[in-house]
Amino acid sequence: MSGLRKFVIFLAVLVVAIPASCAGVVYSKLKTMQIDGNFDMLASNEYKYDNEITNILLVGSDARPGETVSRSDSMMILTVDNKHKSLKLTSFGRDTYVSIPGHGFQKLTHAYAYGKEKLLIETIEQNFKLDIQNYAKVDFFSFIDIVDAVGGIEVEITDPEIVEMNKFIYECYQWDKKSNKPPIRYMKKTGVQNLTGYQALAFARIRHNDGTMERDDRQRQVIEAIITKVSKMSVTKYPKLLNSILPYVQTNMDPGSIMALGKEVLGIGDLHLNTMQFPLHPENEIRLPESGYVIPFEQYEVPLLHGFIFDNKKPTKEDIEKASNDWKEKGEESQYASDPEYSSISY
Repeated sequence: MSGLRKFVIFLAVLVVAIPASCAGVVYSKLKTMQIDGNFDMLASNEYKYDNEITNILLVGSDARPGETVSRSDSMMILTVDNKHKSLKLTSFGRDTYVSIPGHGFQKLTHAYAYGKEKLLIETIEQNFKLDIQNYAKVDFFSFIDIVDAVGGIEVEITDPEIVEMNKFIYECYQWDKKSNKPPIRYMKKTGVQNLTGYQALAFARIRHNDGTMERDDRQRQVIEAIITKVSKMSVTKYPKLLNSILPYVQTNMDPGSIMALGKEVLGIGDLHLNTMQFPLHPENEIRLPESGYVIPFEQYEVPLLHGFIFDNKKPTKEDIEKASNDWKEKGEESQYASDPEYSSISY
């Protein structure tokens, strides 16, 4: 089975969708998501942070039933920015070439396989020089139930995407274990379409007609579509939505923290997600002898990432080019200078 692009949508949906009036109904349900573990690294402020900004690492693992080792196939930071009254979502390419503590330079996706949540958090914080405050993980089997619980989602499908999408619909349909599911339906039209859970998962698995960053863009499309749908739901439907989600989710956050964060999100008012992809130069993807295709980045890109998360300034093409040119003019050494595999190729 080929790897899946997972959709780590749960926390984004939850904190946006549940108003304070539902607190008594959902508190006991939320408690079932909290996992025990040492998350001391989340309490430290070793890297860049702001007391008015909360960064939540959303992770989707590629674990199948019975597997004990899996990678993080999707990694995003949901930023709740009270300073600028903004919600932001930053996608990190799974093939980003990073330094994993104790394992040298490898793809970012491998950090979770080596050391679960703790090592992944440490890797992201150290490489991107920013503090993460909270964490949530979801496995991909939740995706079908979540989409169906909200009545499907609307996304725009292009001609190249519909061909690839239909290749995966049968397999995704088999993963839908609901006894009352309707007959399988393949996609026949492009444009804006309302997708069921298994169709949306097939949309997620598209991988051969474009690149990693395009797949990340489809993830963000789905997250925004779900948030839009949930924000219009009646509060009476929230318990059903929670019941479809809870079995698949783990987080360090306690119910009180989740609901407090939900209040902050609702206080922002505008539920639109501003989005960004990192690294900033996905076109620089290269093939290394042992690591395969990776996306390198240099430290001049990190301040631009910080500008988006902490200053609400998404870098323009001109900003990126200027930062790159300044870095080259200064003759600064690449962060991969000590990596023999990277240094062995012409780049």
